[in-house]
Amino acid sequence: MRRLSGFLLLLPLSCTLFAGPKLETATFAGGCFWSMETPFETIPGVVDVVVGYSGGTRANPTYEDVSSGATGHAEVVQISFDPKRVTFQKLVDVFFRQIDPTDSGGQFVDRGSAYRTAIFYHSEEQKTTAQAAIDAFTKLNRFKKPIVTQVVPFKEFFAAEEYHQDYAKRNPFNYKRYKSGSGKDQYLESIWGKSNAAQEKKMKYAKPEEKELKSKLTPLQFEVTQKEGTERPFQNEYWDNHKEGIYVDVVSGEPLFSSKDKFDSGTGWPSFTRPLEPENIVEKKDKSHGMIRVEARSKHGDSHLGHVFEDGPNPTGLRYCMNSASMKFIPRENLEKEGYAEYKGLFEK
Repeated sequence: MRRLSGFLLLLPLSCTLFAGPKLETATFAGGCFWSMETPFETIPGVVDVVVGYSGGTRANPTYEDVSSGATGHAEVVQISFDPKRVTFQKLVDVFFRQIDPTDSGGQFVDRGSAYRTAIFYHSEEQKTTAQAAIDAFTKLNRFKKPIVTQVVPFKEFFAAEEYHQDYAKRNPFNYKRYKSGSGKDQYLESIWGKSNAAQEKKMKYAKPEEKELKSKLTPLQFEVTQKEGTERPFQNEYWDNHKEGIYVDVVSGEPLFSSKDKFDSGTGWPSFTRPLEPENIVEKKDKSHGMIRVEARSKHGDSHLGHVFEDGPNPTGLRYCMNSASMKFIPRENLEKEGYAEYKGLFEK
């Protein structure tokens, strides 16, 4: 029985309300929380990531309180996740790939107890999983020095100020400069190799589940990207687009093409002489419709994009004939806001 706008609403016993997935919580301290948020946000099964403070003695601390070291708090990320889609063990593995767990004095350029590493466990099962991961890394001698990351019970979490939330998305240039300048990128590559960067990119551009895709995409976008459909020529969004910017996969967001390589092929579909990021284009032989063609798909989103032909202009002689429905256009003035700040230089004169 509910009260709605002054009236009693009686629900029949046979009426079952939809209940969403039962979520669990993980809380990690890994140094500056600016660089800890992004790696978790793109993992399928992670519903929300909030940065904040945990492990201290003062209620509702401010950033200044915590960074002074007076409250005992650490900067943390608190993750809400669906355990049916992603395990806590997977989150722990991602966590260790973002930190130096052998540093007891902070992380990289950020020094002090506020930047210590810790796993704040929410259950005995999480405690066991975290300790098992540390034991495994120790046996493998992965980090060369003893792991000092704490495994401690979770008590309280206080969300950080709004300007700290989604920092990497709001300030992509500053974020990238901080990560590189702090020495974090260099350290992680020395431990995990360049594969760690590839793993981060894979997570960043991960393909959503089909149910999410159907709610995110238009029927035409779903038909083209997931069912290898083809849109009508001259009746699509980008065939005659002459604005400066880049084209990304509508499913995953991975960068695909630049307006600087776009040309009018006369076919009625957006055409390019080459990809912006060749590693994001996968070419496959296509024998459908009684023809032999080269299909182009996105690497991380596995979206059908279009086909590649050898009748293009110089300098490549190639024509990447794409479907507008497979792509999203990011104008040059929106590159930083949309998280593609590294491509701004393409359009600077």
